[in-house]
Amino acid sequence: MSATLACVEAHVFRTPIKDPVRTSFGTMTERAAVFVTAEDSDGARGWGEIWCNFPNAAAEHRALLFADIVAPRALGHALDDPAALWSAIDRDLHVLRIQSGDAGALSAAAAGLDLAIHDLRARKRGLPLWRALGGADDSAVPVYGSGLNPGPGAFDAVERLRAAGHRAFKIKVGFGAATDLGTLRPVARALDDGERLMVDVNQGWDLRTACTMAPMFAEFGLHWIEEPLPADRPAVEWAQIAAAAPAQLAGGENLRGAGTFQAAIDSGLFGVIQPDAAKWGGHSGCLPVARAALAGGRTFCPHYLGGAIGLVHSLHLLAAVRGPGLLEVDANPNPLREGLLGDLLTVRDGCVSLPGGQGLGLEPDIKSLASLRTLHLERRA
Repeated sequence: MSATLACVEAHVFRTPIKDPVRTSFGTMTERAAVFVTAEDSDGARGWGEIWCNFPNAAAEHRALLFADIVAPRALGHALDDPAALWSAIDRDLHVLRIQSGDAGALSAAAAGLDLAIHDLRARKRGLPLWRALGGADDSAVPVYGSGLNPGPGAFDAVERLRAAGHRAFKIKVGFGAATDLGTLRPVARALDDGERLMVDVNQGWDLRTACTMAPMFAEFGLHWIEEPLPADRPAVEWAQIAAAAPAQLAGGENLRGAGTFQAAIDSGLFGVIQPDAAKWGGHSGCLPVARAALAGGRTFCPHYLGGAIGLVHSLHLLAAVRGPGLLEVDANPNPLREGLLGDLLTVRDGCVSLPGGQGLGLEPDIKSLASLRTLHLERRA
């Protein structure tokens, strides 16, 4: 008889940070994470994470959606086919997404469960997660340092990351021409041979601003320009900015649905496709998107900016499909990442080695974060 989903848990953690993380649309003054577990009727367990960076109250809300809306649709069900289970839950949530207006939050809650189930299944099969997802290459995975704040501190942050082994860097822009250009010029001038520089606008421009600003970045030799427009702007606007931009466009973290991703791939407007497996789809949704991106001649780079568990899942996802993509590694201090990873993902010459062992290759010691936990929920079949 097939094992069924017997129990799920959600753990919410919060911690203040010394230096707020700034984006064009808002500022993070603390870091939060929702770590979830799935346990089957044989006692096997896996770990996942639900994206919850914005708004500030998102973490507890999404943990409750996970426990009271998503989990009841999975508890007691067989886990032989995680993709089929995720698809069934996704279909079942369709009307509720519309009715509640919580489409993104419900998608993230379902994604966290899917990640945990895939980890559980890989552990039971005795396989590292990347291999259970279809990967065959165990070589190190290239990474880039992400989330760098604008201003003079960006130069120092890049120097610090370079000393720590990074060879690619992404800086947040969208703060006005003077700030953006002043941030990028010293960084670009100091790049070593073979290093790459990217920027993330975080949906911060309208079309007029994008078509004015993007050509100004030509001097920097950017590898990509990420989300220069809000993700829901029409294709005709994306076509205009793609024509004006001196580098390929990147996007996908704020898209949902296989059809939406396929349209973005087929449009030819995006050189880099960036689904976030903790935000939509988990592995069940994002693995087909990654393969479709590569088949369409695009680069797959999983988006990620959160805690340790989602980061390691993103590593396994990229390792499963490979291609020319890089793993996004948040460069900002975060105890909810560093406190669980330790030296697991040490960067060497721009790459990290795959974890050993089964599943994620990480057994999170969440007891070490006990003083930061704000909510714990458990639901059983």
